[in-house]
Amino acid sequence: MLNLFRRKRQKPPPPPTVNVAEGYLPIESAHSLLAAEHRRQLIDRIWQYTALSHAQFTQLYLNPIHRYAEQVQQLPASETHHHAYLGGMLDHGLELVACSLKLRQSYLLPTGAAPEDQAAQTDAWSAGIAYGALLHDSGKIAVDLQVERQDGRLWHPWHGPLDQPYRFRYVKGRDYHLHGAAAGLLYTQILDRPILDWLSGFPSLWASLLYVLAGQYERAGVLGELVIQADRVSTAQNIGGNPSKALQAPIHSLQHHLISGLRHLVQHELKLNQPGAAGWLTQDALWLVSKTVTDKLRAYLLSQSIEGIPSSNIAVFDELQSHGLVESTLEGKAIWTALVAQGNWQQSFTFLRLQPALIWGSEDRPEAFNGTVSVAVYDHSTDAQTSAPTPKAVSKGSGQIPSQPDPGLMGDADYLGTLLDVFELEESEVSDASSESALEVSSPPSDNPGQVFLNWVKEGILSHTLIINDSKAKIHTVSGSVLLVTPGLFQRYAQEFPGISRGADLEIEEWRWVQKQFEKLKVHKKRDNGQNIWVCQVQGPRKKTTLKGYLIEVPKLFFELPPPDNPFLKIETN
Repeated sequence: MLNLFRRKRQKPPPPPTVNVAEGYLPIESAHSLLAAEHRRQLIDRIWQYTALSHAQFTQLYLNPIHRYAEQVQQLPASETHHHAYLGGMLDHGLELVACSLKLRQSYLLPTGAAPEDQAAQTDAWSAGIAYGALLHDSGKIAVDLQVERQDGRLWHPWHGPLDQPYRFRYVKGRDYHLHGAAAGLLYTQILDRPILDWLSGFPSLWASLLYVLAGQYERAGVLGELVIQADRVSTAQNIGGNPSKALQAPIHSLQHHLISGLRHLVQHELKLNQPGAAGWLTQDALWLVSKTVTDKLRAYLLSQSIEGIPSSNIAVFDELQSHGLVESTLEGKAIWTALVAQGNWQQSFTFLRLQPALIWGSEDRPEAFNGTVSVAVYDHSTDAQTSAPTPKAVSKGSGQIPSQPDPGLMGDADYLGTLLDVFELEESEVSDASSESALEVSSPPSDNPGQVFLNWVKEGILSHTLIINDSKAKIHTVSGSVLLVTPGLFQRYAQEFPGISRGADLEIEEWRWVQKQFEKLKVHKKRDNGQNIWVCQVQGPRKKTTLKGYLIEVPKLFFELPPPDNPFLKIETN
């Protein structure tokens, strides 16, 4: 079914530099624009996520994507930030659709509806989310750019697709927030009348999509959140960041609140890049003064009546680090020490180091600091610090780390391969959350610890704190059953409830004890040879591996309406 889009994988060429001061760009057809190998791969992936027939996919996805391509042509997505090259707007739109549909797989929508209603609306919600993602930044071509035809007339997107060679320039002094409200000028050019008629028949979906198209993401619920998360993934990957699980935080999870709180503080409350500031933005990092920012973050989240906020800064540091929101030092710590200098002024601080894309996403960020941020290197031969730290890696306007390459730096410019890897399944890894966290967690009742574990899994799925069918997920649906990955899922449970096996008087690791209690429930299916653990082959687009776990043949233990099987998993029958 997917042969239409499949060709031998090739590395896409480096994006051309935006430079149209001389001459005009030619008009290209949608077929020509979408023929590039990396775009064909993205469309291939989008089709896999929709699981539609060729005719349905063409009507609901391929036709709007073709109209979008004709509209944006080779325009970039930004002037100097993400996807700032010819064709960047088209690439960003396709990446957003793929990312948002991948993230959408973990949600049953509309939230709170009866299972039969959710099943009936599956295709509509998927399409609505994809349209919101595709049109997310499209308003930029209406208000950020001035596009001129070869005959000298200005072109506006409401004129319809460009019909002659064109050139463009960015509007000076533009309002960087206006493009979010300008998508309404384009969406009727991309979505035809039958699609709009169809979507308008689902009131909750229709309202959420209209809010997104008006730039009011705070009112768009899950749909708005999925588009924002997808935007962070695409943007971070393109500018050399790390599209980690932190960028895919479930809407009500603690990491989601931590991200939202940091974004609010940096964008609206904290001073940057000046003496007395709480942070410094360099070319490759955002450095936030650890105690000041963490105090403000906890206070802000508490003021929003958000539950589960850690009671100490140390616990917040652990949470930020375990969720990948802050970068670790060479010693694996969350706290950096660095010297900030500008002219005759300099001062040493302890910092949290973040990727700027976590804070600004696709928005234009402030100018980089014109001084230096120098990472301090300590002599660790003794526990006591007997001398001042030695600053190293001094560079103007940057926060370069000594002897540690940027994990997002790809010399061959083939970032698409890494972006697509976000969707691939890898062998489950143990959570790296610190076992020394100061966050106090109450232990669950111990009268039937196996059932308590099972309840925890179900609650985690319902609240989206446990992700399903993702590259790092500990739970997958395969062949109509549910796979509980071992040891990852049991280790995470033991980390959340330290001391759970207290009183058991067993000299085994706690996660193994939890696993034994679960086995006593006898809810899992055994293999023909009597063994408990099943093996699944993982066939990703670029990688093969295996997952091991317990197979639950009754998905209703966890789901009211089971999600589709993970297409990348296959149970080994040997």
